[in-house]
Amino acid sequence: MYIFDLKIHLFDFTTFDFNLKIQYCMEIRTIKRNLYRVLRKTGVKKEDISLEANFEDDLHFDNTDWTIFTFYLENIFKVKVADESLKKLHNINDTLNLMRQKA
Repeated sequence: MYIFDLKIHLFDFTTFDFNLKIQYCMEIRTIKRNLYRVLRKTGVKKEDISLEANFEDDLHFDNTDWTIFTFYLENIFKVKVADESLKKLHNINDTLNLMRQKA
């Protein structure tokens, strides 16, 4: 009887772990999709969007772009982003990581 209970608990843990992985993948996909929307609304061309794209060097963001980007980022993700956090964003991947922390 004890061995049977142990197998059930191991199975439940594996199922739980699998569900967490699925949920994590779905969260990442949703964050990427919303971040793509933010970038497109900011005026970034489709072909310029990649995780390694640098805001200043590749996307040529100026103060106006940062203002628009911040507006859409906060509204689409329903978060408040501090100025200190914005200053740490160098590329799209940095933004993805920040949104993952806030989600």
